[in-house]
Amino acid sequence: MNYRHSFHAGNSADVVKHSLLIALVSALQQKPGALTLIDTHAGCGLYDLRGDDAQRTGEAEGGVVRVLADNNPLLDEYRRLVRAVNGDGESHLSPGSPRILSQLLRPQDSLILNEKHPEDAKTLRAVMRGTPAAVHERDAYELWLALLPTRTSRGVVVVDPPYEQTDERARITATLGSAMRKWAHGVTVIWYPLKDRPTHVRWKQQLRRLGIPKLLNVEHWLYDTDQPGIFNGSGLFIVNPPYAFTQALPPLLEALRAAIAPEGHRGDITEEWLGR
Repeated sequence: MNYRHSFHAGNSADVVKHSLLIALVSALQQKPGALTLIDTHAGCGLYDLRGDDAQRTGEAEGGVVRVLADNNPLLDEYRRLVRAVNGDGESHLSPGSPRILSQLLRPQDSLILNEKHPEDAKTLRAVMRGTPAAVHERDAYELWLALLPTRTSRGVVVVDPPYEQTDERARITATLGSAMRKWAHGVTVIWYPLKDRPTHVRWKQQLRRLGIPKLLNVEHWLYDTDQPGIFNGSGLFIVNPPYAFTQALPPLLEALRAAIAPEGHRGDITEEWLGR
């Protein structure tokens, strides 16, 4: 499945991913110690919803557009960060994870971004100019391991690939296993699209076999029944989520479900511990 960021910017998957990243980083920042935030597949960082790629799919209408019109206070911080990149004008820009994370940085925190695609990396550098982010152009999985353990005692690695390669899930599984041996206490977030259920069930079983003690799985299914051959939603594997995050998660998930459920569908967002 090819999931280039520019075609899907601001869709329901972006909303869920970014809302949970905001909640996760905010929970970690309840302690004053510095954080290192690493995004292995950073993309362009900022997307114009009026551009050809976004207009071709129109997926933002079911994601960021709906949430900006929603009034649930649990989504206020997400709305604030989206509006911040748009200034006082119409909200036609959708921030990717790099711009979301850069807005959350405290003076003691650091942000490391990586994008292997040369043109996207060039765009990313321009988008992140004026922020303290460091931008790399390396193989994502090599960089993931090379930067562990982080220079600060705490950190978050965000893994958000386009799933263009057939071995993407296998590479993630192998790299995560190696990463846990180097950085067992670190927080890792792995995003994935949901298309067909059997593929994901097999992957979940493979991840269980890694024996990670604290592995949380959040899944967002858009429709009440699986829709064959199309994008059905997205999920996140979260390694070592902090207690403050998991305690606040149920009402946030319900707010997200209600805000972006497609017309005629209730949708479903679930959380499940895989490693306990």
